[in-house]
Amino acid sequence: MKRKGNFYKDICNKENIKKAIIEAAKGKKDRNNVARIIENIDHYVDILYNMLLSKDIKLSPYKKMTIHDGANKKERIIFKPAFFPDQCIHWSLMLQLQPILQKGMYEYCCASVPNRGIHYGSTYIKRILKDDRKNTKYCLKLDVKKFYPSIDKEVCKRKFRRIIKDYDVINLIDTIIDSSNESGLPIGNFTSQWFANFYLQDLDHFIKEKMKVKYYLRYMDDMVLFGRNKKELHKIKNAIDEFLKPEGLKLKDNWQLFKVDSRPLDFLGYRFYRGYTTLRRSNFLRIKRRVKKIVKRGYIRQTDAYSMISYHGWLSHCNSFNYRNKYIKPYNITLKKCKGVIRNGRSKLKL
Repeated sequence: MKRKGNFYKDICNKENIKKAIIEAAKGKKDRNNVARIIENIDHYVDILYNMLLSKDIKLSPYKKMTIHDGANKKERIIFKPAFFPDQCIHWSLMLQLQPILQKGMYEYCCASVPNRGIHYGSTYIKRILKDDRKNTKYCLKLDVKKFYPSIDKEVCKRKFRRIIKDYDVINLIDTIIDSSNESGLPIGNFTSQWFANFYLQDLDHFIKEKMKVKYYLRYMDDMVLFGRNKKELHKIKNAIDEFLKPEGLKLKDNWQLFKVDSRPLDFLGYRFYRGYTTLRRSNFLRIKRRVKKIVKRGYIRQTDAYSMISYHGWLSHCNSFNYRNKYIKPYNITLKKCKGVIRNGRSKLKL
């Protein structure tokens, strides 16, 4: 890949900065500190412009918080950057850096990439399981142990130097990488998800080009590889382990290698069988509990509406006809009603 140079001026461009502030503000405009900046956006564009142009960039300390994420309530430490200037600077950089990173990105690297989300990945898995039984006889499922905290900052910086030759951009990236005193990349930065995907880009090329794996999908640090030979997949797993050592990473010990026809693949929130797909049990239960709460309350709140629209999306991508008829349809919690609650700005709507 040809190294990209001379684009720091595009990051500093006032139109780019203005767009960055608008993008960073999405979903946060009801916050006082964000609303104040949006109301006087040209003034803050000038402040950010002068800051970037002078290269006198001082990022604020992170606010740390602990959350319990997902159905398994996995504990994660989240780092919350200040909206201004931190998040706005992150967006100013990424608006110009994102197209460069996507050029070398593997086609089925799905997490945090526009138009390549969970449903993009699930469509791929459903297709290959249906169309090519021979080369999807076995599945190898892997993920990286404590991925974000384990990323080596110096290795990450070296990787960027291989694709970028603009020293001002490099210095800005270094500043963001070093903005946390903790090891690895801070979960919570908009840049971190892109930097993390880029960090594993070499692994994607190794798996596809060196190991010649025909079917492979990665969702951040979660990976599934398919093959016709169990012994060959064992060798590939060991090769991946060795490849990750210089990167400062290690595979979790809970990796799985199994015959696809003997059990479903539990991945991306779904359970994949040959010919049909169901939602993961924990997701089914979450929807069921939400519907029960709405019925008991007797009306749909805005928060319920957002959740149910999301759940309708999940269910539309799997075989869920019987589930819908049993747990959703009898209570008349339709997609139309949920959209009406949000569209009209109502806080609630009676069933």
